[in-house]
Amino acid sequence: MKFYNKWPFHVVVIIFSIVADQLTKLWAVARFTDEAGNFTYEKIPVIGELVRFQLVYNKGAAFSSRPQDLMPFLPPWLFFLLISIVAAVALVWFYKSIDKRDYLSRLGVIMILGGAVGNFIDRMRMQMVVDFIDCDFPDFIMTRFPTFNVADSFVTVGVALVILSPVILKKLHKQIKEEKEAEKNAKENRES
Repeated sequence: MKFYNKWPFHVVVIIFSIVADQLTKLWAVARFTDEAGNFTYEKIPVIGELVRFQLVYNKGAAFSSRPQDLMPFLPPWLFFLLISIVAAVALVWFYKSIDKRDYLSRLGVIMILGGAVGNFIDRMRMQMVVDFIDCDFPDFIMTRFPTFNVADSFVTVGVALVILSPVILKKLHKQIKEEKEAEKNAKENRES
C-alpha cells in the first residue's frame, strides 16, 4: 500500500488543511480590517476581477443559510456543534467503510473532514466563518460565486475526489464490486 493511502498521511492532510485554513483566515482579517477591527472594504484583484480577495463574515451555514430557520429552538452555536459532531462521525464511519485500495475516495473524505474542522473552529471561536476568496462566473450562471475560504476549497475538492473515484479507478471499483458479490454469494451458500 502506498504512503498516501495510510492513516499517518491522512492525519498530516487533516492537520495541513486546518493550519492552512486558519493561517489564511488570520491573514485575511489582518489585511482587510483596520487597527480598530473595522472593515476596510478593500478588494485585491488576484486574476483581474475573475478572482479577488475581500473579507466577508458568514454568520450562517452553507451559502449563508441561517440555522435559526432550520431549528429555531437551538442557539446557533449549539446547532453548529451538533451538526459538526454528526458530520464528523458520519465521515469517519464512511472513511472506515471505504475499501483500503480506493485511495481517492479515502483522501476525499479526509479533505472534507479537514475543511469541516477548519470552519467549525471559526464557528466556535467567533460564531461566524471568515471568507475571503471571491470568484466571478459568466453572468448567465450567477453574478458572482459566494465568497469562500481554504476550508471550503478542501471540502469541494474532497467531494470531487469521492465522486470521481469510481470513474478514475473504474477497474478497481469493478473488482471491489465483484469481490463483494462473490463474498455475499459465498455467505448465502453457507447459510443454505
